[in-house]
Amino acid sequence: MAGIAVTLVTDRLLSLLADEARLLRGVHTEVEGIKTELLYIQAFLKDADAKAEKRDTSQGVKTWVQELRETAYCIEDLVDEYILHIANRPHRRGVLGFLCKISHLLPKLKPRHEIASKVQDLKLKVGKLKEASSTFGFISSFDLGSGSCSGTSVPWHDPGVTSLFIEDAEIVGIESHKGELIKWLVEGAPERTVISVVGMGGLGKTTLAKKVYDNKRMVERFDCHAWITVSQSFKMEEVLRNVIKQFYQARKESIPDGTDAMDEMSLITRLREYLEDKRYVVVFDDLWKLEFWRFIRYVLPENKRGSRIVITTRNAEVGCAVKESSFHYIHNLQALPPESSWELFCKKAFQGCCCPPELEKISLDIVKRCEGLPLAIVAMGGALSTKEKNELEWQKFNDSLGSQLESNPHLESITKILSLSYDDLPHYLKSCFLYFAIFPEDYSINCGRLIRLWIAEGFVKGKRGITLEQVAEEYLTELIHRSLVQLSHVDYRGKVRSCRVHDLMREIILRKAEELSFCISFGEEDSSFDGKFRRGSVQKSTDNVVEAINRNPQIRSILLFDIHAVPMLFTGTSLTNFKLLKVLDFEKAPLYSVPEDLGNLFHLRYLSLRRTKVKMLPKSIGKLQNLQTLDLKHSLVDALPVEIKKLQKLRHILAYSYNHHPEWQCLSVKGIHVGEGIGSMVELQKLCYVEANHGKGLIVELGKLKQLRKLGITNLMEEDGLSLCASMSNMKYLEALCICARDDDILKLETISDPPRYLRTLFLHGCLSKLPEWLTTLRSLVRVCLRRSRLSYDPVEVLQPLPNLLEVELCNAYDGECLCFSELGFQKLERLRLRDMKGLKTLKIRDGALPLLKHFEIGPSPQLEEVPPGIRLLKTLTGIDFWGMSEEFAFSMLPEHGQNYQIVEHVPNVFFHFSYDGGYYTVRLR
Repeated sequence: MAGIAVTLVTDRLLSLLADEARLLRGVHTEVEGIKTELLYIQAFLKDADAKAEKRDTSQGVKTWVQELRETAYCIEDLVDEYILHIANRPHRRGVLGFLCKISHLLPKLKPRHEIASKVQDLKLKVGKLKEASSTFGFISSFDLGSGSCSGTSVPWHDPGVTSLFIEDAEIVGIESHKGELIKWLVEGAPERTVISVVGMGGLGKTTLAKKVYDNKRMVERFDCHAWITVSQSFKMEEVLRNVIKQFYQARKESIPDGTDAMDEMSLITRLREYLEDKRYVVVFDDLWKLEFWRFIRYVLPENKRGSRIVITTRNAEVGCAVKESSFHYIHNLQALPPESSWELFCKKAFQGCCCPPELEKISLDIVKRCEGLPLAIVAMGGALSTKEKNELEWQKFNDSLGSQLESNPHLESITKILSLSYDDLPHYLKSCFLYFAIFPEDYSINCGRLIRLWIAEGFVKGKRGITLEQVAEEYLTELIHRSLVQLSHVDYRGKVRSCRVHDLMREIILRKAEELSFCISFGEEDSSFDGKFRRGSVQKSTDNVVEAINRNPQIRSILLFDIHAVPMLFTGTSLTNFKLLKVLDFEKAPLYSVPEDLGNLFHLRYLSLRRTKVKMLPKSIGKLQNLQTLDLKHSLVDALPVEIKKLQKLRHILAYSYNHHPEWQCLSVKGIHVGEGIGSMVELQKLCYVEANHGKGLIVELGKLKQLRKLGITNLMEEDGLSLCASMSNMKYLEALCICARDDDILKLETISDPPRYLRTLFLHGCLSKLPEWLTTLRSLVRVCLRRSRLSYDPVEVLQPLPNLLEVELCNAYDGECLCFSELGFQKLERLRLRDMKGLKTLKIRDGALPLLKHFEIGPSPQLEEVPPGIRLLKTLTGIDFWGMSEEFAFSMLPEHGQNYQIVEHVPNVFFHFSYDGGYYTVRLR
């Protein structure tokens, strides 16, 4: 676990050496030496960390790993302190510049010489750690088996082996899965077929596969069969030898002489010859590496005899990668539903008897924390079956679950199996995954926020040709594919908006994070506040929290999840005490002002005041030269100091709020005034939303922001439309654009010479004399929203040819009487909203239009003469919402006597929202 700290520090040193060519005499050489030693040590860290995890490891190894981690943190602190000392040195040239530089440096010579001395001391310490490493016999990571065909085998004990011997009476909820897999295996085409069973550790993949493998129909169907547990470490020769032996044994044949002495190529030849005329089935259980499948797929022959291959894996990417033809199935194993979870728990905890009434509430709480994970339910039930049936005793068990996972032998299997997924992560993903320990239990994490935090923490390494945000998205996707992160919300485009981790996995990484001094969560019942930590997550405020944070001036991040924490932490406290801070996240906190010394946080990269009561930012914000994210969404800040233009590294300015009106279609967006000079912030990627009615200079300067991915403009005046078009022509990478006109001003947006080809989301709020011609060229567009456009011609005619549209919203966008969706219109559209079309009388939907539409909203349209008969053609509809329509219109669709019921009877969910006292009340059709 020291690998994370050392990797981060090594990256910092490499960056420092690249950025600072001339350091104080002697420091550069020493830093270079430390970097070299750390790179050497990195080669042994995987083996060292693995040995330190084992309970039977010598105390010497554990002490070495701990000392290395603490030394790495000391180096990081020293680097940041050094940068802080030289941050404000003058850059003037000539004699005057020389004199200024000398006068400026004199007061700092002592601390800088102290830093130089500390660097030399740390170099000696790292050198000693390197020498000590040889005494423990660490293996270089280049020599460790990585799952490749020629890798060296590493001793392995599979903690999931007991899953192979579970009795049928102990299994709940797999019958339907079992039937589906058996059908795929014994029926179907003669082509070789591959079945992937995918899911997180502990879901029962091995148990399910074994019950299918042992089924009588399987034994009768296939000529020979083999079960191979692959796991994280394997040697390909041993795998091939094991397959051959099991195939021969299944047919009660003698294993050929010399099999144990064969090399890899001989084993492959023997295996292919043996299977040439046989229908075989082989299960590769617990497959981790894609390289294994890429090799084995060519070893097992496609003999057109109905052979089958089954793999179980935690990695969805591995599960999908085996797809090589249409003869492949993926079975994503899901968590047990609540009723099955309860049944399984009672079987284990009460030996199949009913739960005593006094234990029912606490038992349900415990089962809920297992979140349908069979391994956890069985282990928890087994552990509790040994305890007295006493409510107090069971409550103590639930309250101390984190420590129970570490010390209770009944729960050892949970920790081991879930930890395997963490241990398999590369170092760059381990730090990202550990970051989930910062968030409270059951917390749904906004993915955009998470990605920006990762970048601010320095976890994301740049790749040529793509942004840091895109790299971070790749990291998150990989964690999801590895079944370590769960999806909370996926939008209509398939983009993950929020995520979370399983509660038990969170307990495990929470302990790992505290052991690493990576972070500490204040509010966990059994968290210790002693010692140093790099990040603090305040989930419950106490005097001890304030004291612990103040004792750690080297803290890098503070995230507040308890709204009462702000006054306790920052009343009478100077932010200068935390001079190495990188992250301050005050989201939703009752914060009314920001300390004036905010600008002293030179290293600050992330500042969130989202949903706070802050109205004004101090001018000192201009000193935050490393700030990357400034989140002011839904705060009371309406203007930024002019000093903001000094922030050359700022990537995200997030600032807007919604003004709600009784009818949501009248929603308006309030922006923020950023002032002129913003064009100097060349790293800016997101600017949403800014007020445009504060001078033409701002609009012109936007054209200098060539890296923008997301832009929101409010209060755009009619005469500034052409200037904005000229600026947008420079934004080659723009993906999302929202433009809101001032009051009744017309949006003049006709003349973009080079429209942004990557644009996916377009919001236009304001009057339009016509739709811009460049809109029809946006082949990547997936979402369009037109509000208050008041067009005189049918906008559907212009929009429906766009090939990738998934969502269209037209709100008070058309003053005409008829909208028509043609036969080939909107071939991918899934969501359609037609709101506040007061003049609409007829809505035509031709056969073939909107073939994939799932959700449809319409109204208020008081002049709409009839229920659109074309709705009956929309076979994929799952829901319709009628807003503000008359009661007669709604009654015509009632099941019993409504003459228009047959138009909507195929739609599962039909809702009517009737106006009432400035709001709406809702009635469901059936």
